[in-house]
Amino acid sequence: MPMTMTQKILAAHAGMDRVEPGQLIEASLDLVLGNDITSPVAINEFEKCGATDVFDREKIALVLDHFAPNKDIKAAQQCKQTRQFADKYDIKNFFDVGKMGIEHALLPEQGLVGPGDAVVGADSHTCTYGALGAFSTGVGSTDMAAAMITGKLWFKIPSAIKVELINKPTGFVCGKDVILHLIGEIGVDGALYQSLEFVGPGVSALSMDDRFTIANMAIEAGAKNGIFPVDEKTMEYCRDRFQREPKVYEADPDAEYTRTVTIDLSALRPTVSMPHLPENTRTIEEVSNVKIDQSVIGSCTNGRISDMRIAAQILKCRKVAKNVRCIVIPATQEVYLQCVREGLAEIFIEAGAVFSTPTCGPCLGGYMGILAEGERAVSTTNRNFVGRMGHVESEVILSSPAVAAASAVTGYLTDPAKL
Repeated sequence: MPMTMTQKILAAHAGMDRVEPGQLIEASLDLVLGNDITSPVAINEFEKCGATDVFDREKIALVLDHFAPNKDIKAAQQCKQTRQFADKYDIKNFFDVGKMGIEHALLPEQGLVGPGDAVVGADSHTCTYGALGAFSTGVGSTDMAAAMITGKLWFKIPSAIKVELINKPTGFVCGKDVILHLIGEIGVDGALYQSLEFVGPGVSALSMDDRFTIANMAIEAGAKNGIFPVDEKTMEYCRDRFQREPKVYEADPDAEYTRTVTIDLSALRPTVSMPHLPENTRTIEEVSNVKIDQSVIGSCTNGRISDMRIAAQILKCRKVAKNVRCIVIPATQEVYLQCVREGLAEIFIEAGAVFSTPTCGPCLGGYMGILAEGERAVSTTNRNFVGRMGHVESEVILSSPAVAAASAVTGYLTDPAKL
C-alpha cells in the first residue's frame, strides 16, 4: 500500500515496512518536550509510577517559557519543580531564564529537531516541527511521562489531506495568511486526526519562517500534524544546526489522501481571524472600523526574526496610536539579540511599543498583556477562543505581524499596504 510522508516516518520509527490509516503502532521517539506548565504534571506521573530514570538524557527537552520569568508564586513553584527534575536526571536540553525561548521557536533554532524525526511534546503546537519534514505532535502530560520513561508511544496512523500550494505570495502576504486562509476554508475540525501535507510548486516560495508558522497552526484545523517536504531551504536551515543525520522521506506518488485543497498563493490577501474561532476568517478588505486596544507581535507562531523585521519596517518613523498598547515579544534570546544588533529594538521602543524578554506570556492569558472586560487585541498568536487572552468578554483577532503592526499605528484593523 502506498504511503504518505507522515505514514512513512511513523512506519520507520515503528520498525515496520508498511502502515495504513487507523492502524495502531508503537513508535520510538527522537525527542520528548515539556514546558513549565505541562512538565510538573508529567513529573508527578513519572514519580507516581515509580520510575527511577529517563530513557535518554539527550532526547528530552524541558523549556521554561509560558510563565517565565515567573509571574507569581505558583509559576515559581512549577519552574522550581521542573528545574529540580532536570538537575536530578541531568537533562541535557534544559532551558531556563537567560537562555530559554518560546519552545517551538527554540528547538529548531537549537538544532534539536529535524528531517525525519518523530517528536512529541506536552504542548499542542508541537506540530510546528513539521516545517522541517518531521512528524511532530502534541500529547498530554501523562503521555509525556510515559515517553520520558520508555522513549516510545502508541499512535494511530492518520490519514492525510493534501494541501497543494501554487504560485507565489505577493505584497505583505506571509505564512500566517496562508494558514488562516486554509483554516477558514476547511474549519477548525476540517482535518481532525489527519495529517496536513503541504506540497506543490508554491512550497519553494515560502521561507522557513513561513513554514514554521503554517505547521504551527495545523492543530487549529484539528490536524494530528502538519508537514512539509524537505527541500534545499530545509537543508540549508539544518546545515551546521541539526544535531543528527537528516532522514528525508517522500510521499509515494500514488499515496492516498482524503481530499486535496489547492491554494493559489498569488491570490491571497492579508487575512485575519475574528473572534472567537480561528476559522472565522476575513480578508483585510472585509473588515472596517474595528477598533483595537492592544497589539501583540510575537509567540511561537510569529516571533521569529522575519516577523520582527516586518513589524519594524512598518513601525519605523511611526508611533503607536494613542490608547493602544503594542507589545513585541521576540521568540528566543537569539532573535532578541538579533533585534538589538539590527536596531529593531530601538525602532520598537521609539515607536512607543514594549519590547519584552522571550515568553509565551499573553498568548494564553498568562501575563505581559492580559485583556480587561470589553477590550480587543489584534495578535500574531494562534488562538482566539473566548477568554484566551484575559477576560471572557474580551476579544482576540489573529493576524500577521504586518497587520498587527499597522493596526497598532492606526488603532484600527489596518491593511499594511495602506499606511
